[in-house]
Amino acid sequence: MDADKTVNGSSGTSEVKSAARVLDVLDDIAANGPGTQLQLATRLGIPKSSLHALLRTMCARGWLDTDQTGSVYRLGVHTLTVSSAYIDGDPVLARASAVMDEIAAATEETVHLGRLEGAEVIYTAKRESKHPLRMYSAVGRRLPAYSTALGRAMLAEMPEDVRGTFVPHQIKAITSQTITNRDVLIATIDKAAQLGYAEETEESCLGVRCFGVALPLSHQSVDALSIAVPISRLKKGREDFIIETLLSVKARLTAMRDNRLAR
Repeated sequence: MDADKTVNGSSGTSEVKSAARVLDVLDDIAANGPGTQLQLATRLGIPKSSLHALLRTMCARGWLDTDQTGSVYRLGVHTLTVSSAYIDGDPVLARASAVMDEIAAATEETVHLGRLEGAEVIYTAKRESKHPLRMYSAVGRRLPAYSTALGRAMLAEMPEDVRGTFVPHQIKAITSQTITNRDVLIATIDKAAQLGYAEETEESCLGVRCFGVALPLSHQSVDALSIAVPISRLKKGREDFIIETLLSVKARLTAMRDNRLAR
């Protein structure tokens, strides 16, 4: 076997070791922030001698950059080029853009689009509120699906016996309000399946309540839309308006999908 290959890939298929290490470096810096060669070697379990040439090559190709000292590595501008190309070429993002603009204009609140990847939600697009709202929800950020309205909306579309497989037995709290009781959490997702929308209150961001619906824009419900509202602005009737707006959009998109499939 080629010395640069391994069969320890998560999908069970063979991987090229050097290529896997490049991707591991990118994933690690994206998740944990910049690091020195020693820090990256420690975090990834890669020998410093092997990592040195890898980092130099990635810097030369624009995938990584360094600080003024040349000792701290961070993501390079080429990662932005590739991610922008992904966003421009994704059909769901293109179709959801007008819907997000519509909801943002109607509610004047923060609107998120997210995609399910494994047991996590990745924020793929965002429309900012017209009102000041500090949220840690940048495009590209990942959060556990079970702790967000976006994720719960997508899990609720799955068969009942499948939903629980996305909820770990040991749940790590994101805030002091995060539900960490697994049975309660699964019941919350089941309730979302009955209502047609999901919600969470201060579980991923203190002071904020989120409402979400899965979007029928692809053959699987792996994309969802949510509206984040500061609790202080949820006056009488406001919550109902937010929910009705989301359910109306979901119903309209479902009808469009069904008509398209019936042709």
